[in-house]
Amino acid sequence: MSVTLDGDKSGLVPRAVRKLLRGPRPEAVPALVGTACTFVGLIDVAAGVFPRFRHSRMHTLAEVLPGALGPFAAALSLSAGMLLLLLAHGLKRRKRRAWRAAVALLPAGAAAQFTYRHSVIGTVVSLALCYLLVRHRNEFTALPDPRSRWRALANFVLLGAGSLGLGLVIVSVHPGRVVGNPSIADRLQHVLYGMVGFEGPVEYAGVTSWTVAYSLGALGLLTAVTTIYLAFRPEHPAARLTEEDELRLRALLVKHGDRDSLGHFALRRDKGVVFSPSGKAAVCYRVVSGVMLASGDPIGDVEAWPGAIERFMDEAKAHSWTPAVMGCSETGGEVWTRETGLDALELGDEAVVDVADFSLAGRAMRNVRQMVKRIERAGYETRVRRVRDIGETELARIRRAAADWRGTDTERGFSMALGRIGDPADGDCVIATAHKADERTADSPYGDLKAVIHFVPWGTDGMSLELMRRDRSADPGMNELLIVASLQDAPRLGIDRISLNFAMFRSALARGERLGAGPVLRGWRGLLIFLSRWFQIESLYKFNAKFRPRWEPRFVVYRTSRDLPRISFAAMQAEGFVNVGLPRPFTRRFASARPLPCAHAPVHGQEHGARTA
Repeated sequence: MSVTLDGDKSGLVPRAVRKLLRGPRPEAVPALVGTACTFVGLIDVAAGVFPRFRHSRMHTLAEVLPGALGPFAAALSLSAGMLLLLLAHGLKRRKRRAWRAAVALLPAGAAAQFTYRHSVIGTVVSLALCYLLVRHRNEFTALPDPRSRWRALANFVLLGAGSLGLGLVIVSVHPGRVVGNPSIADRLQHVLYGMVGFEGPVEYAGVTSWTVAYSLGALGLLTAVTTIYLAFRPEHPAARLTEEDELRLRALLVKHGDRDSLGHFALRRDKGVVFSPSGKAAVCYRVVSGVMLASGDPIGDVEAWPGAIERFMDEAKAHSWTPAVMGCSETGGEVWTRETGLDALELGDEAVVDVADFSLAGRAMRNVRQMVKRIERAGYETRVRRVRDIGETELARIRRAAADWRGTDTERGFSMALGRIGDPADGDCVIATAHKADERTADSPYGDLKAVIHFVPWGTDGMSLELMRRDRSADPGMNELLIVASLQDAPRLGIDRISLNFAMFRSALARGERLGAGPVLRGWRGLLIFLSRWFQIESLYKFNAKFRPRWEPRFVVYRTSRDLPRISFAAMQAEGFVNVGLPRPFTRRFASARPLPCAHAPVHGQEHGARTA
């Protein structure tokens, strides 16, 4: 009796067996090989570090893995294991250079297995992985990520620290062979000396001294070689908005800028952009930790959005980046999900105030009305003007104040921040300022300036809040004062609608505090309130609600649920809530060496009540 695997309907051949005999699907090969390299790398590192592991029952498995060969098995296992762990991530992300390195290393490993250990199993393991890589080479086409030579410094610091910790383990896992009782300082000194090829103060009996020396030397050599490689490889700078790109985007915003309140934020000059084939639409993005983050809706004609979205997805696929969209509207989310097959999740709500409907009268506005009247009686005055109507001297003072009043060590903002104030190209932006003369005015570099808020255009009849800053010594309520002043002066400027802050999970907070809310909803609201200690979730919602806005939902678009943690972390990095960059001295040196892509130092990000995603 013969059994046909393809199209078998008899059920005699289990599905798992049929899948195994057919081999892995091509799209699953990168993840499979990357996972295999991770496993092999961990086994190699364990075999190189722990002598008991090398002589345990796992020795039969460990000796057939790449790196466990020759008279210097421990050192070679460490080197091979570390390299495999470094390559595994690139293989999972379909990186072409990681594929080339693996294809070059695996045949060498197979030859070494056969030559030194005469291990047929070890040779077959290496050649099988190499065969999978070569057979499915078309799956490994991803281009390099944006990078600079500062990655070499990061590699030296991180890999050096990891090698130092691993070296301390190596020095300490031979208690029966150590001569005397060396201190922690002696062990640390021994590791540092061993990584650069010198003998340290710790002594061992027998051949253990050679094993430790070769292992430490291998760690030091690996750190040095990878750092040198990263320092001298070609740079791939991150995409930036060119002058031509900015002019094309501004032309699209003139025609279609009234559709999305976040449209003007596409002009951030630290973003890249892809245009539709017709040039009538564009998607702006930034790559953060392997995530290609777009913000808001595509710019331009809605009918041309699919072309721009297709270009965006092609770019993400070419680099093996994870595509994601932060803060798109309901219409934008529908187009994204329809054209790409991605999924959407409600992220929060945008507060929009219609100027014609705003009034301080009524019981609902009593708290805001009383606060504004109290501040006005204290002697504060407000001014609401277009940027083009403010003199350069005063603009310089406003920029300096906004930078000094930032309140955080890092700039914040990405999807709902412009990153500059007073640029000549942004003459339509609106700045509202609060002033009060007192005894400190003469000595203050800000004069009588006490608070500032900045709006960007939203089409021809709207504006969108970008940042709010105030002098910490000023009276409370400066933000409320300036928003009310902006709403009251909006008709003079031809403004009919104002977009205020973005409130994350606003609907969950609102429903969770209502009478009759269930335990799940109350628990979710409690978690959000707890997280508000760091991310201003509840405070932004309550601040927005003061002005009786209408709420417009905003969404995050993502590929799979597995990507959400990674997208969340990348978004927090982009917004400035998480900083994993270089230490501040190096960052300042880097910033001074390479000028900012905008005319003025960035002052985006916000204080309390500021627009944020």
